[in-house]
Amino acid sequence: MDRLHQLEVFVAVADAGSFTKAGARLRLSPPAVTRAISALEARLGARVFNRTTRSLSITDVGARFLESAKRVLADLETAEMDAVGATANPLGHLTITASVTFGRSALSPVVCDFLSHYPRVTATVVLADRIVNLVEEGIDVAIRIGPLPDSNLIAKRIGSVRRVLVASPGYLARRGTPATPAELKLHSVIAFTGLMPNREWRFKDDQGRSSVALKPDFEINDAIAAIHAAEEGHGITIGLSYMVSDKIREGKLVPVLDHISLPPQPVHLVYAQSRLVAPKIRAFVDFAAPRLKSALDQLA
Repeated sequence: MDRLHQLEVFVAVADAGSFTKAGARLRLSPPAVTRAISALEARLGARVFNRTTRSLSITDVGARFLESAKRVLADLETAEMDAVGATANPLGHLTITASVTFGRSALSPVVCDFLSHYPRVTATVVLADRIVNLVEEGIDVAIRIGPLPDSNLIAKRIGSVRRVLVASPGYLARRGTPATPAELKLHSVIAFTGLMPNREWRFKDDQGRSSVALKPDFEINDAIAAIHAAEEGHGITIGLSYMVSDKIREGKLVPVLDHISLPPQPVHLVYAQSRLVAPKIRAFVDFAAPRLKSALDQLA
């Protein structure tokens, strides 16, 4: 019991970044939090936090230990829920992350629908155009667009999305429409860094997969800002199909080099690997996967 208590306190301090905040969350006094961390460090034979009167930071040992500690606590929670039949009726708080645009257009309605089906579950949705570390940031499930790096995450593919080069009608009237990928070098390019790594545009033509190196006039890590700049006539950019489909229908943007296909980007639901998957996570993945797949099909 003492060892589990120490793990709970350690994870709470790491998440809160403060002994005082962790104590408030666990309803423990600051001295009780200090005793638990000191006992854990004595058992490990190493410090898990560097602490002064003004700052607190996790050590390398603590960072390595944190993932295992969270996994142990999650497995215990799942085992307890299974023992009382909570698998059939998931409960608890779920934290989900996705890119900003996909979260607004597809994820948010699915989460609301899920909560109506499972009233004992609450949820937080974190929208961010960056790769979120699930373990370090306390995320249960993420929607990832693009190739997945090797990791210990469990991934469930739910579909794919097309990448589209676009520009405004005014820009193309002024600068001309490129007929080949090489001609992109003659144009103003707005690079959304999430889809144009290494300043390259990768495509597939009759000769197979290839790429063209570009020198963007403007780089930004926000997809909507890049698309808005293209809509204002500042150049050619790249977006995912669901980001630009409405603009194309409205005539505000025009596809460029549409006859050359770009390899689609896979979309996955991912969550941390564990011997036991929490019922709330299992329920959400099973519920969301077909609905998000349908949304992707409609947004394509």
